[in-house]
Amino acid sequence: MKEVSLLDQGSQGKQSIIQLEHVRDCSFKSFEHENIVQYYGTHKDDSKLYIFLELVTKGSLLNLYQTYHLRDSQVSAYTRQILHGLKYLHDRNVVHRDVKCANILVDASGSVKLADFGLAKVTKLNDVKSCKGTAFWMAPEVVNQKGHGYGLLADIWSLGCTVLEMLTPQIPYHYLECMQALFRIGRGQPPAVPDSLSKDAHDFMLQCLQVNPDARPTAAILLQLPFVKRTLPTHSGSASPHIGHRS
Repeated sequence: MKEVSLLDQGSQGKQSIIQLEHVRDCSFKSFEHENIVQYYGTHKDDSKLYIFLELVTKGSLLNLYQTYHLRDSQVSAYTRQILHGLKYLHDRNVVHRDVKCANILVDASGSVKLADFGLAKVTKLNDVKSCKGTAFWMAPEVVNQKGHGYGLLADIWSLGCTVLEMLTPQIPYHYLECMQALFRIGRGQPPAVPDSLSKDAHDFMLQCLQVNPDARPTAAILLQLPFVKRTLPTHSGSASPHIGHRS
């Protein structure tokens, strides 16, 4: 359950209320997919707004990579599931706008689910014009719109940053301050992808991190790439958060 005080008159409090009411008023309650956190409904009283969501017990992918060293094969399995969730959203013309490890939750079986739809928006023909999201994961067309708007493929850039985040394990542009990162992104400079990563992972991220959004593959196409089609080693058995080495 998420709750926000309706009595908080600060700008951050008001923004939280707007985002949660956005989730309440949109059609997200009709979404049913194994890689998306299920939304159940809302309740509002005189002082608080409550939103009821599926319970996902193992924290986020951010918590996971901060605790364990994720193997390439595990990141592949997580990426495949994220892509299935994104394909489901994109098939419904919904752009998430805040894809990052902190917004991807892990359940007890090791499955991952896209969460936090406070910034999600239905889009048609790249008509989204507001600069929303988290700076280090933003696509160039979000930062530097020039009135042209953006669409579903902004999520694909953020996905590339998220895969980089799991494998390094550090946020993209971790060596820069926020405004410096935004400047680099606006100029079309992707985050550095280490040569030490596997060829399949490297190729996958380079596909996602195309500066021109029209050059980026869709989620459906990315699901066909070698990095995503890998299977976990037989000795691991699953992509459980309990597999791996502690950092």
